[in-house]
Amino acid sequence: MDSILVVGSVALDSVKTPKGESSEALGGSAVYFSLAARLFAKVQLLGVVGTDFPAVHRRMLQSREVDLSGLQAVSGKTFRWAGKYAKDMNSAKTLDTQLNVFEKFKPVLSRAQKASPVVFLANIDPDLQWEVLAQMERPKLVACDTMNYWISSKKPQLKELLSRVDVFFINEEEARKLTGESNNCRAARMIAGWGPSVVVVKKGEHGALLWAGGKLHAFPAFPVETVKDPTGAGDSFAGGFLGYLTSVGGSTDVRHVKRAMLYGCVAASFNVEDFSTRMLEDLSIDAVRERYRDFLELLTVEEGELVS
Repeated sequence: MDSILVVGSVALDSVKTPKGESSEALGGSAVYFSLAARLFAKVQLLGVVGTDFPAVHRRMLQSREVDLSGLQAVSGKTFRWAGKYAKDMNSAKTLDTQLNVFEKFKPVLSRAQKASPVVFLANIDPDLQWEVLAQMERPKLVACDTMNYWISSKKPQLKELLSRVDVFFINEEEARKLTGESNNCRAARMIAGWGPSVVVVKKGEHGALLWAGGKLHAFPAFPVETVKDPTGAGDSFAGGFLGYLTSVGGSTDVRHVKRAMLYGCVAASFNVEDFSTRMLEDLSIDAVRERYRDFLELLTVEEGELVS
């Protein structure tokens, strides 16, 4: 079985939504990604935590067969984030960010990590993303994510990075900021011109737009009646997406990428049903496959007569 290397944040999050709140709960881009991707492939997590990081979280991740040999524990406090969601839960207002030990994180890859065939560069500084790529031995598939902060502060470095990226995840607000295009379709096409053969523009509860095989494809989100906490939805989407692609050898053939979109949507749909990583921790591949089949049924339309 091929493996995925994920490089990103491991955090303790405090979140308030109209459905409740959580305090100092497990979070971070690398964690959400790992818990979704581990259903399809082996996952190696590269990140940093402080000496205050609860041992129970480490044990949980290890029990889900996430390789934590690359999780550094250094003197200081773990990265913390606090946010609040409005009634529509489409975006979070950041209340507090404490980078702590994550501020000076310098990824150093082991021999096994350097040889990983698939790498996900989660939402971190583009310079760090470059440092990781520079240490790797010709991965089959390189994917990355970003955020408005990096687009504002390091746009040239990010654009240069995209020339080495196969799959790029970005939300619609970020896509508009990066490209200057107000239309998601034109934005995706423009980004593809900078390097990635696959571009995913995430639109939250409204699904996602996919550029692959030189064409645009539209996907709805899987309908979820009760959303408790959207935190980590994008990273769990990426975990389901890349986990599936890794399971088919890292292929970016359109038929595989379109299936990956569905698995990404399914993973995200489970994630938002509870706070923190609760839903992902005990999620099984059987439950994912069942919801995938339900999703396919929702999307299938029998061919009928054309209306004249």
